[in-house]
Amino acid sequence: MNSAYHYDIHFPVNMDPDKQYPTVFTLHGRGSDEKNMFGLVESLADEFIIVGIRGNLTLGAGFQYYELKSLGNPIREMFDRTIQQLEEFIQYATEKYPIDAAKRYLLGFSQGAILSMTLALTMGDELKGIVALNGYVPSFVQLEYALKSVENVSVFVSHGEFDSVFPVRIGHETANYFRNLTSHLIFNIYPTDHGVSEDNQRDFVNWLHQDAGLLSL
Repeated sequence: MNSAYHYDIHFPVNMDPDKQYPTVFTLHGRGSDEKNMFGLVESLADEFIIVGIRGNLTLGAGFQYYELKSLGNPIREMFDRTIQQLEEFIQYATEKYPIDAAKRYLLGFSQGAILSMTLALTMGDELKGIVALNGYVPSFVQLEYALKSVENVSVFVSHGEFDSVFPVRIGHETANYFRNLTSHLIFNIYPTDHGVSEDNQRDFVNWLHQDAGLLSL
């Protein structure tokens, strides 16, 4: 199987060749790239494999995973194909590298958060958990996709109180949606615009450690 995506992969420095590792797959926002995402999770690199997935469409100096008809309105055919390709990529990477399939996490910002939440709904407990930063679940996903149970999926959702791209009410709506689907939900609001504060980063890094059964930083 070939990868549909360019990606960066970081292994723990003192990796045990006989061990499988919890893994975080990162998904960036529109116009960004996988290297920007690594800074958010670099402190996890001693205990997790980190796989940064680059969107395969250019946007300015950066990249995206799919295009939009308008803000908050993905081109459906491109979005559907992206979800399929990302599921295939996660399987590809799991077979290729010493990834613990029972401890696979997605961490996405903005467009990457939208994809992370959708993949949780299409993959169910094939994922251990997701971190979704400043995103939402498209209505067509909620209404038309074949969704799997996420009752056993750990979900960390956060949103900027002053988000000028996706207003904070969208964060509350997203949290309410997942609150009805899983008891393993953390939802936090941070006093930021469309970005990730140091407090937000610290909280999801500690959450990932705890959820994966590792000591907190």
